[in-house]
Amino acid sequence: MSRRRTWRSLPVVHQLRQSVGLQRGMLVTGLVLTGLLVLTALLAPLLAPYGFSQLRGPDGTFGAQQAPSADHLLGTTVGGYDVLSRVLYGTRTALFVIVVAIVLSIVAGVLLGLVSGYLGGWLDRVLVVVADAVYAFPSLLLAIVAAIVISGGQSSLVGGVLAAAVSITVVFVPQYFRVVRAETVRIKNEAFVESARVVGTSTWRIMTRHVLRNATRSLPLIVTLNASEAILTLAGLGFLGFGIQPTAAAEWGYDLNRSIADVTSGIWWTSIFPGAAIVLTVLGLTLVGESLNDLADPRLRSRRRAADAPPPADVAVTPGGGLAAGTDGSTP
Repeated sequence: MSRRRTWRSLPVVHQLRQSVGLQRGMLVTGLVLTGLLVLTALLAPLLAPYGFSQLRGPDGTFGAQQAPSADHLLGTTVGGYDVLSRVLYGTRTALFVIVVAIVLSIVAGVLLGLVSGYLGGWLDRVLVVVADAVYAFPSLLLAIVAAIVISGGQSSLVGGVLAAAVSITVVFVPQYFRVVRAETVRIKNEAFVESARVVGTSTWRIMTRHVLRNATRSLPLIVTLNASEAILTLAGLGFLGFGIQPTAAAEWGYDLNRSIADVTSGIWWTSIFPGAAIVLTVLGLTLVGESLNDLADPRLRSRRRAADAPPPADVAVTPGGGLAAGTDGSTP
């Protein structure tokens, strides 16, 4: 019984059991699309017929802008790469950037927000001003500047993919900082924190054991929404030419940039499939985030329970529109 309760209390499983109707459909759809992204990223070398930067096969070079055929199910790009292989390998780049960007953002944002909110003073004022200044910049413009500074014009795996992830981290850190700081300011005045101070508990132990656990409960909601934003930011960097070169990794934004001229020539396959991958990935992550956000709102939960509650068993409506007697013989 304890194992069953533990399994049912997992974050996403618990919200899935709470959801009903359209909300459950949205959550299930988002989870399926997100699961396909993760599964495709893990199995990309097995699913892709060629390498993401491969230009030659057993019969010679692939050729540029080849229409979909038996050899290339989704055709080839203007650079001669297989579209299907680059779309599949692009899931690995997307997943890698999401994980690195969110992990770094959580570590930096939570640590700074915890220290700023609990200690206060001049350090709190400085960090708040810096976070507000960074948050005021347009996210894509800030990511472009950070990518230029970090990568230094490199296009390797570390210089390209990791630089894109770190540049997205710069955009996300103020969000986690503001949420954790606000919760820390509220929690540090609670009775259990005051009791810990009275018994002589160290400041670091109070921050990590008592405050941190309660100040990070809303982070899973922010993570899912930031994951979709990370995909859009990565695609924007690649589309504008500040992302990853094709020899370093497959990236959907770069492929869209290279396919602009193809659209006017009637060559649709080089753009529609990378674009569809971006749309489906962002849609799946957004559906999960919005569904979890709705389920976390107690007002929406109370409305849903009221709407789904069955009518009293002992009340019936007569054909004339009046109320019939209850099952115990009394009139309601």
